[in-house]
Amino acid sequence: MMLPRDGKYVCSGCGFEMEIGEKKEVITTESKDKETVVMSSEDTPATLPKTRILCPKCGHTEAFYVIRQTRAADEPETMIYRCCSCNHSWREY
Repeated sequence: MMLPRDGKYVCSGCGFEMEIGEKKEVITTESKDKETVVMSSEDTPATLPKTRILCPKCGHTEAFYVIRQTRAADEPETMIYRCCSCNHSWREY
């Protein structure tokens, strides 16, 4: 997972660094307690893994994904997908 540090994204595992872009588009989901960032434009396709999954919007069978802990720690993570073709984002619990 890459985390922001000193104006760059830094991988906590290998130390890889990437500049933070000027444009910050953020897709969010809301809950009763707080607003949680789901996927942003900084999550570039070059840094995200791909998987074979059917896009509910266009039917393409490949998407980028991230795993985020969007709920309590004793509940499973949320898989967030972004279609490689139409950039539609959706999630699975």
